[in-house]
Amino acid sequence: MCGIIGICLGDWDREDESCDAAQELHEAMYLLQHRNRSGCLWKHGRIYSCKDAGMASKVFNDGRRVIDLPGWMGIGHLRYPTWGSSGRAEAQPFYVNSPYGVCLSHNGNLINAEELREFLDHEAHRHVNTGSDSELMLSVFANELNETGKARVNENDLFSALERTYKRCRGAWASVIMLAGYGVCGFRDPNGIRPLVWGSRPSHTLEGVTDYMLASESVALKQLGFSNITDVLPGQAVLFKRGSPPVFKQIQEMESYSPDIFEYVYFARPDTTIDGISVHESRNRQGVKLADNIIARLGEEAVKDIDVVIPIPETSNTAAAALAERLKKPYSMGFVKNRYVFRTFIMPTQSSRKQGVRRKLSTIDTEFKGKTVLLVDDSIVRGTTSREIVNMAREAGAKKVIFSSCSPAVLNPHVYGIDLATPNELIAHGRSNSEIAKHIGADEVIYQTLEDLAASCAELSPRDPKTQTFEVGVFTGCYVTSIPEGYFERLYEARNGGKKRKALVASSGPTAQGSADSGPAAKTVKTNGLAARSRAEILSPPGTGADIGIHNVAADPEN
Repeated sequence: MCGIIGICLGDWDREDESCDAAQELHEAMYLLQHRNRSGCLWKHGRIYSCKDAGMASKVFNDGRRVIDLPGWMGIGHLRYPTWGSSGRAEAQPFYVNSPYGVCLSHNGNLINAEELREFLDHEAHRHVNTGSDSELMLSVFANELNETGKARVNENDLFSALERTYKRCRGAWASVIMLAGYGVCGFRDPNGIRPLVWGSRPSHTLEGVTDYMLASESVALKQLGFSNITDVLPGQAVLFKRGSPPVFKQIQEMESYSPDIFEYVYFARPDTTIDGISVHESRNRQGVKLADNIIARLGEEAVKDIDVVIPIPETSNTAAAALAERLKKPYSMGFVKNRYVFRTFIMPTQSSRKQGVRRKLSTIDTEFKGKTVLLVDDSIVRGTTSREIVNMAREAGAKKVIFSSCSPAVLNPHVYGIDLATPNELIAHGRSNSEIAKHIGADEVIYQTLEDLAASCAELSPRDPKTQTFEVGVFTGCYVTSIPEGYFERLYEARNGGKKRKALVASSGPTAQGSADSGPAAKTVKTNGLAARSRAEILSPPGTGADIGIHNVAADPEN
């Protein structure tokens, strides 16, 4: 799960800092910080970079490094490493100086990384410096762009290079590229798995010209004054050049329109709209439908015994409020969140996730003492967080704890860019609801049904709700794209085997048509969707360092 940003200012010929894109990128990164924790700018023939591992405030030194990043266009990235390692060397944007100077920020996961690495090594003869699939995508695109053999490229050359890149890459992606001195381009995979929007606004510094921006979520554009916010369509690219209106190109025919449903459950901010669907309103509906499911599961009499509904902050707040209203029960913020501790389920180790729960949450004991408490969370993944939360509720005096999830049981790995774990780490894998409840210490565990979750989003879709699909492979084992044979075995081995070097490996994904048995012994894979790729352990080569040939102000100790 990553956040990407691209901006192209209309007042490109201005010399003072009022037209620099860095300030806009910096502000946008704070708006997308929840998607995780870099930027590149161009001016006067030089690409300037500021990237590192850590929160945006740290990387930009609370904004002080922005003055070192001149330029009228730029791209940014907030990264959670789903493939490769989590150090500075793999911080994005990635950059290659040939051809023309190209930077890329990428959100998603390429499922044929091994195939791409072999192509780059044996045919393209390009060195890949990290274990990141984002660098693979950039290198493939750069190789295809280089095939033009021109001193300067035009938009047709760029789009043709993208077409050839799409033919080689498989999986999920929303990406932005910046071509030095030329423009910024955003593009999306043929199934629309990962989100990407664009918008425009009148220039603040020059009358009659327009600024353009791309981002993972609409809230980043809205808060910076951009309007006419539109989704980049699956398989589509949009190019912004200085002094020109946007140019659109359908790079590959749309395979499906299947956004990752986890965006609506957990990842996205509630004030974001993704593919025409309001995240806030979808969570409202999730709460209402979950309430009906609770009534059906427990019965009217048992529901009467519930004293209070308490969300696990903050993603589940909206759904819990709607659920409480539906059940006619008091709603209480019984857990207080420390905003300075990062999300726990995307912490890299089990022990850090467990410690992170108590650092992140504390209880208001009076809201629990002597009560039957209905807890509402967005999902239950490994169960580590849920178990600690139930323990905290009991320590605060809860008489009975019912734990409910706004999403169905997570049974399978995520293969399109989100670190959800391998099957043996997933608490619902091979366990009944009663066994899960016992494992986390709750009296009851109640899940949302997949049908209700999908309906909570599809009912709001500007497309036909009856045909709207989503990436739901984590629940069903059926993925939007086909999954290569041996993919899950290699994923399992990478996560649980080879501990000589700890590469942070995960997966991500949207809805699927390829399916596979869960677990390390998965053998059969249907291939009736897109091609997919395996994610075996890819280790950063010895001596991997920061990017070469680009000025990175974050690496300068004086900054």
